[in-house]
Amino acid sequence: MKAVVVPEHVDGSVVVTDVLVPEVGHGQALVKLEYSGVCHTDLHVAAGDFGKVPGRVLGHEGIGIVTEVGEGVESLKPGDRVSIAWFFQGCGHCEYCTSGRETLCRTVKNAGYTVDGAMSEYALVTADYAVKVPEGLDAAQASSITCAGVTTYKATKESQVRPGQWLVAYGAGGLGNLAVQYAKKVFGAKVIAVDINDDKLKLAAETGADVTINGREVEDVPAKIREVTGGGAQAAVVTAVSKVAFNQAVESVRAGGSVVAVGLPPEKMELSIAKIVLDGIRVLGSLVGTRQDLAEAFQFGADGLVVPVVQLRKVDEAPQVFEEMGAGKITGRMVLDFASIW
Repeated sequence: MKAVVVPEHVDGSVVVTDVLVPEVGHGQALVKLEYSGVCHTDLHVAAGDFGKVPGRVLGHEGIGIVTEVGEGVESLKPGDRVSIAWFFQGCGHCEYCTSGRETLCRTVKNAGYTVDGAMSEYALVTADYAVKVPEGLDAAQASSITCAGVTTYKATKESQVRPGQWLVAYGAGGLGNLAVQYAKKVFGAKVIAVDINDDKLKLAAETGADVTINGREVEDVPAKIREVTGGGAQAAVVTAVSKVAFNQAVESVRAGGSVVAVGLPPEKMELSIAKIVLDGIRVLGSLVGTRQDLAEAFQFGADGLVVPVVQLRKVDEAPQVFEEMGAGKITGRMVLDFASIW
């Protein structure tokens, strides 16, 4: 079968090659892929930023149809449409798995990194960890919700923003655009989108942002946000892969505000200890979402509240897509079309 794989020379590139169809084991299901989105985290894996995994099948935004189930499987049956997400499997018994924080499991398996992922014609899932896609949700759009959607949905939850309050989305790309939509249409917040790309800001305005700010054109972005919001936003969600954005976010929120870190730039944040302490600012990281979070994020998509902006690409174009993403040229989400191979 055709798959997108990390090459032996781990340098950030990917190759499209043939690999064997995996065999189904106990508790597993075999999924015939329809679509698999390309995420910035895939770039990190391809570059070896989390540790080199040559030969790994990439992808954690997969949507497909179950074709076979292994022994002991009761939660899935052939014909079910399911997701293959970054949170592939937890241990099921640690303090995180048993307290609603399963994505923090210390022995977690991640699709497309520690186990083979979704960028292939067929892929395995652990049946009890595969979230079903609800009726009425387009499968290609569901692929983006599987990671970008649930990640920003969870981050907005963590921000504790309330209806009518201000949330700043730093970064208006594939993740940021969904952050705008969830904050605006699900949580009822007023939203400011910040980016350095006018095309991404235009899309953010079209999908719900009340205010857009180009960071290259505004000399003092936090000051502009404080002016617009009358003292600062109540929350900021940072999906941008930029140290500058993280630092600006802390200066953009008012006393008692929250800054939720999502993007993964290699640099470190520079926090003003005085501001954090005296203004009671919460700074926290948010890593994807649980199975329940994903089920909720899917349903908001099925209800039409959130509509991912996706572009289908041929599987053989995967190396080009990775290059475009690395160069910051992508607006919305790129989705590899495995259904066209059927």
